[in-house]
Amino acid sequence: MTDNHHEKNRIGVNEPSAGASCSCMPGPQAASCGCPSAIPADRKIRTASSTITPTNRLDHVLARWGWKRESHRVVPGLYRLGNPTADSPVFASANYTLSFDALRSALSGFDAWILVLDTRGINVWCAAGKGTFGTDELVHRIESTSLSGVVSHRKIIVPQLGAPGISWPEVLRKTKFLVEFGPVRARDLPEYLESHTATPVMRRVEFPLSDRLVLIPVEFVHIALPMIIVVIALWFLAGPVAALAALSAVLAGTVLIPALLPFIPTQDFSSKGLLLGLVVSLPFAYAFGTNPTLPFWANAAGAVTALLIMPAVVAYIALNFTGATTFTSRTGVKKEIFRYVPVMAAMAVLGVVLGAILGISRLLGVI
Repeated sequence: MTDNHHEKNRIGVNEPSAGASCSCMPGPQAASCGCPSAIPADRKIRTASSTITPTNRLDHVLARWGWKRESHRVVPGLYRLGNPTADSPVFASANYTLSFDALRSALSGFDAWILVLDTRGINVWCAAGKGTFGTDELVHRIESTSLSGVVSHRKIIVPQLGAPGISWPEVLRKTKFLVEFGPVRARDLPEYLESHTATPVMRRVEFPLSDRLVLIPVEFVHIALPMIIVVIALWFLAGPVAALAALSAVLAGTVLIPALLPFIPTQDFSSKGLLLGLVVSLPFAYAFGTNPTLPFWANAAGAVTALLIMPAVVAYIALNFTGATTFTSRTGVKKEIFRYVPVMAAMAVLGVVLGAILGISRLLGVI
């Protein structure tokens, strides 16, 4: 078997039968005519299946844990799923592996085309906010893959969570393709394709406990190394209670914020973090403030230090969590940053100063 045959099988192209007509125009039959080398890479039609393999599942686990965050991506371009024809539907997807895999697995049993946009390995919702899952990229992929020469219709189904980045009138004007916004969740696509009408349930954006909990590993891993360094430093400089306080603040921000998000009675993520951080800091404030071997001012300073630093840390982690949810907007996040970051910074600086005073006093033998 020749190398050319292996390459044709890799991109999902069959050999033409004797006497069959062929063309080197971009399309399903192009590679079978002996001219794939003349086709630009972004015009090759790759093959995808609906099967999620053990390798795919391992990739999902690694992505959830933040392992090599930039490596969980597929090649942008046009993919055939099953045996699509010129009349088969076209779906747009991000090139983040979890987004792409969710789409293709949901379309099990369907013949379709998948147009993968280059979102730099970011999911649809986040990429739409950043602009990489956007009008310009969608137009570029439609044109660079010569999609109009592959399908006979002029309709492309885009996930609803990609709507913030897509201007459908602009796409229609530039490519003649009509953007149809599909349901929020890929698993609803089989039902949606029966009528191409999304029910209110399909349009409803939810953020249940299961979706929140799967985000904990990547949030925790992101901050784990700095946390370990701080915990070790505090253990030797201020004792085990201070080390436990730092660990508790990080766990509150990375674990309790996602788990308790709907139940913390404030609107902004930062205020949720401040409130939760205050609650978590109370036992430590009590411990630092009731040391019988220290003078009153040192006990008061220790208690205030915990009440300042721990809520600020939890609030900052909670603010970072806005990028993982569909409950926020770019405008809202910017407003929250300008409103709360100065408060967090002031609390953290004042708390560190008080902690430094206590530490220096301890070293000088004052307390």
